[in-house]
Amino acid sequence: MKIAAAEWLPYALPLKRPWQTSRGELNQREGRLLRLQSADGLTGWGDCAPLPEFGISEDAATAFAEECAHLDLIAQQAGLPLNAWLSGEPPASFVTVNRNFGPILECTPEALADAGEAGFSVLKLKIGIAPVNDEIAALHQLAKSLPAGLRLRLDANRAWNFADAQRFIAACASLPVEGLEEPLAEPTPDLLQKLQSTAAFPLAIDESIHLLDAHFFHHPPVRRIVIKPARHGGLLASVELALRARASGIEVIITSSLESACGLLACAQLAAAVAPDAVHGLATSEWFSEDTGTAPAIIGGRMAIPSVPGLGFQSRESTKVGQPSHETMAHTVAGNTTVNRKYR
Repeated sequence: MKIAAAEWLPYALPLKRPWQTSRGELNQREGRLLRLQSADGLTGWGDCAPLPEFGISEDAATAFAEECAHLDLIAQQAGLPLNAWLSGEPPASFVTVNRNFGPILECTPEALADAGEAGFSVLKLKIGIAPVNDEIAALHQLAKSLPAGLRLRLDANRAWNFADAQRFIAACASLPVEGLEEPLAEPTPDLLQKLQSTAAFPLAIDESIHLLDAHFFHHPPVRRIVIKPARHGGLLASVELALRARASGIEVIITSSLESACGLLACAQLAAAVAPDAVHGLATSEWFSEDTGTAPAIIGGRMAIPSVPGLGFQSRESTKVGQPSHETMAHTVAGNTTVNRKYR
């Protein structure tokens, strides 16, 4: 396919509230959109949003954006939604997603009730931020208010030593916990396997991608992996990883890296292609005060997947008419000179 034009559109999007992890908090998400235009008049989009805290380097995020924009064009040429092009299966119309509440100590019974009424089945909470005993107490208290049928997905972001992780898992024994991500600050396959053997629910690795070697898939130490496609450099590499995991009996969850609507759509298309029956971590657009485009709608805990060919991203009007700023500078994408423009 011949690319007629390409340009980068930087953005800085304020968040409604801080996005917190055990490593700190974000108040603004910065990145840049890549817009490719083909010689036959099609437009492809990609989202480059590095986030070192999540292990997403500038190079990996750029590769993700460039590949996504090209695949958007290819799927459009094929007349298929991107998920159908990736999977070879009929197009998906939705994926199920969890609601993300942030830190456990900030979650209220009212928020739990609201999520239940909105149709979510899995609610995600960040842990590993406060002392482990405080978070155990908060978890037990919230469980008393949890609407029937809802389960909790917990993410420690590699906060604990083995003893604290072991204590927390033991405290979850009688609770409706759906899974626990990254419990160990210094994970090894042996330590994770010991923890998994004591847990009635799946443990998962997310940022610990250094563990994903041949031995990991031959003898999985956990029951789940979380894939952020930008961390792995693209959708195709993520598809390969997901297929390898599922062949080894490992559950696959796709999550966004708090990308803008463009990157979120790419993650949703991937989720629909590789794990259509899972509950994915994609309900992140509600954290943005403004966005780069139209985020996919979530109704009854399910995220709608665009039925149009390609990625299905619709940019804000300002993207289409943006003017070069004083920060304009040249780049090269797929052999084409591109121009950075300010996205506001």
